[in-house]
Amino acid sequence: MDSVRLIDSLDRFGQLLPDVLRDIDPDDARWKPPNNAWSILEIVSHLADEEEFDFRVRIECTLTDPGREWPAIDPEGWAVERRYNEGDLGAAASRFVSLRRRSILWLRGLDNPDWSQTHIHPDFGPFPAAELLASWAAHDYLHLRQISKRMFEIVQRDADGSATHYAGEW
Repeated sequence: MDSVRLIDSLDRFGQLLPDVLRDIDPDDARWKPPNNAWSILEIVSHLADEEEFDFRVRIECTLTDPGREWPAIDPEGWAVERRYNEGDLGAAASRFVSLRRRSILWLRGLDNPDWSQTHIHPDFGPFPAAELLASWAAHDYLHLRQISKRMFEIVQRDADGSATHYAGEW
């Protein structure tokens, strides 16, 4: 595993996300497609909560005390309980960026971490810290894809029946 490149990827995403979100209309940020998938605002709020309560915390637990139980998370429940879609996109993005900066400083400050340290997860079995780091970096781009899809769907919504097939199929 190339931890330096994965950490660089995490850092790049933290810098990229605000540009992707710049100038999105607040109503568009809250818009949900007919299948009720998350809005852009919900996705960004989720990223901020994951940054604070999931990946960094679980990697730290695994590196320092792999036998310690990971704190519980509930991403779907948080979206409802914390009323993500009633928030502000700029504030959610700023929170994410601030938390990501702290994560990057923490990751780059680790002194020769043993990425093979393994937590035994009750559902997933052995879970090395290396897999957590790789999953963290991949998680960013899964949600970037999700944001892109929502933006594509907003264009289709605004096309109001005009075909978008010339652009290509999603």
